[in-house]
Amino acid sequence: MLTRKQLELLDFIQKRVTRDGVPPSFDEMKEALDLRSKSGIHRLIIALEERGFIRRLAHRARAIEIVRLPEAMDKPGFTPKVIEGDRKAQPRGAMPVSEVHALELPVMGRIAAGVPIEAISEVSHHVAVPGSMVAGRGNHYALEVKGDSMIEAGINDGDVVVIREQATADNGDIVVALVEGHEATLKRFRRRGGMIALEAANPAYETRVLPEDQVKVQGRLVGLIRSY
Repeated sequence: MLTRKQLELLDFIQKRVTRDGVPPSFDEMKEALDLRSKSGIHRLIIALEERGFIRRLAHRARAIEIVRLPEAMDKPGFTPKVIEGDRKAQPRGAMPVSEVHALELPVMGRIAAGVPIEAISEVSHHVAVPGSMVAGRGNHYALEVKGDSMIEAGINDGDVVVIREQATADNGDIVVALVEGHEATLKRFRRRGGMIALEAANPAYETRVLPEDQVKVQGRLVGLIRSY
């Protein structure tokens, strides 16, 4: 059995796919259901997917496929009805839960935590992150980590790192560095006179020391989304 909001969202997605051929965006779904944040939409989508009504396609923006509909929705004049028990009573002694503000960030491809790879600049898909992770000024983007050179800093292969765009860094910052104009890597930044050291967090990898004119900081690590 679906809750009222789940039915409303499923109905809205179905109508938009029928009309436009593509599902609505998170912003459009949030506005249609009169929710305050995208995190509420994210929870509804997960619930619909778990119940087998929709399927999300990985690594594609706005990729939601309707698998099936409740029988009632196939009838003419269907209107989502309020279902009692949309919210279960809190267990005794439970802490109050508040909605978490979330934002969608573009995932700009993969970043090497190992041997540098070619610089990347195209959006592959989007990822929702807590608003607290991108607090403060500046633009933010996300990158998927490839490699294990930062494993001792808690950054594993397949994780998604959240990066604030900036051209400067302090010693000890973990940064996205563009090396010699064409290779991008995720490393810890150290300035040594006129040289820049890019340190790995894995003893299997050597520190790279380069003239400062060969290293361009493109952003600083501000958050991490673990991949299991």
